[in-house]
Amino acid sequence: GSFFQMTPDSLIYKTNLSYKPTPSGNLVIVRTNPAVVPIECHYPRKSNVSSNAVRPTWSPFRSTLSAEERLTFSLRLMTDDWSTERLSNGFQLGESLHLQADVASGGHVPLRLFVDDCVATLSPDRSSSPRYALIDLSGCLMDGRSDDTTSAFISPRLRQDMLQFTVDAFKFAGDDRNLIYITCHLKVSPADQAPDPLNKACSFNKASSLWAPVEGTGDICSCCETGNCPLHG
Repeated sequence: GSFFQMTPDSLIYKTNLSYKPTPSGNLVIVRTNPAVVPIECHYPRKSNVSSNAVRPTWSPFRSTLSAEERLTFSLRLMTDDWSTERLSNGFQLGESLHLQADVASGGHVPLRLFVDDCVATLSPDRSSSPRYALIDLSGCLMDGRSDDTTSAFISPRLRQDMLQFTVDAFKFAGDDRNLIYITCHLKVSPADQAPDPLNKACSFNKASSLWAPVEGTGDICSCCETGNCPLHG
C-alpha cells in the first residue's frame, strides 16, 4: 500500500507500518496497543543512483588505460638452458637457435603472447629475396615441418606473456653470406581469451605427424596443414 510522490527536488515513497496486537498466552487480555507508524523515504532527484536496469556503454577504467599504454615487445637469442641472453650470435650448422619472445605488460590486464610470423632474410628488409618463412599462417612453426629439423615451440609456457621456440641453424643455399636477419611479428591477446586459428602457437609433431598447439584444442592448428589460416582479425 505504498504511495509515491514527486516534488521538484525529491522522490518520496510513503507507507504505513501497522501493528495490531493479538493475545499471547492469556487469550482474554492484551498488554499492548495497536499502532500505525508512517514511514517516508526521500531520495534527491539530482544525484547518482544505482539500478540493475542501467547498462553503461563505457569501458572499465583498467581496460581504457590498457588500450592507451604502449606495449614493449622483445625477441632475444638465449643460452641453451634459457637462463640468460646469449652473448654471441654465431652458430654452427647442426646447432639450435633458442629464441625467446617477451612482452612487458605493465598495468595491463593479463596478456598472452604469440609469434604471428618470422621470416629470415639476408638483409634487414623482410620483403627482400631470398627469404624463408620460419613461422607463418598466424603462429604455425613451418620450419618444424621439414624432415631434417627439430624446430618447435617450448611447451608448456613458463609465463603467458613469454613464448620460447627453437630453430635449427641454417644458411641459404647457393649464398656464401653468413649473416642472416630474422624478423618476427609479435602480438598479444587477453590471457582469458581461448586460443583460436588467429591466435595460436603450433608445432609439428613428427612422431604423430600432427600439428599440436602450446595451449588450446588441436583443431586450431589444422589450418597449418591446409594453409587457409586467418591472417587478420
